[in-house]
Amino acid sequence: MTKFSLIQLNTGCDPKKSFEVLKKFIVKAASGGSKFICTPETTNIMEVRNSLLFKKIYSEKEDIYLEKILKLTKDLNIWLNLGSWILKDKNNKAVNRTILINPDGLIHARYDKIHLFDVEISKKEKYLESKTYNSGNKAVVTNTPFGSLGLTICYDLRFPYLYRDLAMSGAEIIFVPSAFTYDTGKVHWHSLLKARAIETGSYVIAAAQKGTHENKRKTYGHSLVIDPWGKIIAEKNNGIGVMDFDIDLKRVKIARSKIPSINVNKKYKILRN
Repeated sequence: MTKFSLIQLNTGCDPKKSFEVLKKFIVKAASGGSKFICTPETTNIMEVRNSLLFKKIYSEKEDIYLEKILKLTKDLNIWLNLGSWILKDKNNKAVNRTILINPDGLIHARYDKIHLFDVEISKKEKYLESKTYNSGNKAVVTNTPFGSLGLTICYDLRFPYLYRDLAMSGAEIIFVPSAFTYDTGKVHWHSLLKARAIETGSYVIAAAQKGTHENKRKTYGHSLVIDPWGKIIAEKNNGIGVMDFDIDLKRVKIARSKIPSINVNKKYKILRN
C-alpha cells in the first residue's frame, strides 16, 4: 500500500495567503511520510468578481506562486496533484486546471475542467462559470508509479460517462477535487462519489473546499476517499488541514474481476412509445 494525503482548504481571494497556507500543509503531509499529496478545486484563489479575479491571476508561465509550488515539490521529493489552479487563458478568460507535478518539480499532466458549472440552485445562488472560464475538451489518464490516474474536477462528477471512459482507458484512481456548494453537497456529495467508484471499480479521491469563504460562498467540505467497492475509507468532516490514507491497487483488480462492467460496451437503440 502507498501512503497518500489530501488537504482540505478554505481558500480566499488572496493568492499569496493561499500559497502560505498550502505550503504549510504540504510540508506537514510530506514530513509525515506522504509521497503523494492532493488539493481541492480553486486551490490558489476563490474570487467570484471577474474585475478582481483577472488582476490576481497569471498565465501558467508567469504564475509566481505556481513556480514556488514546483520548487517545493522538488525540494520535498513528492508528487502533488493541485486539484485546480486558476490561470489566465486566452480571449480574456480563465482556465480551471488540474496540475499534476512530479518529484523533479516538473508538470507531469494537465487537465482543464470540461463541464463548467452553469446552474441556478436558487434565486439567490446562481453560477455561470462559462462566462469566466474556457472549458477543456480532453479527458486525461496518466501513468505514475502509484498507478494510472484519471483527472476530473468538481461538476464533472455529475457526468458518469466521463468516469466510465477514464476507467475503460485504464484509470485505477480518479481524482475529483471540488468546491461543492453546501446545499447540493448535503444531498448529493456522498452518493455521487460512491456511485462513480462503484460504477468504475476505481478509487475515488475527492479533496474539497470547506466552510464559509472570504467571498461569502459556502462549500460543503467532507473530503472523501472511496475504495473500488464503494466503501468510504477516509473522510474529513471538519475544519481544514491534512488527511492521510492508503491506497491498495489490488482492490481495483478484485472489484473489477467480481463485476467487470467496464469491459462491456453495448450499443443499443432507444425505442420511444
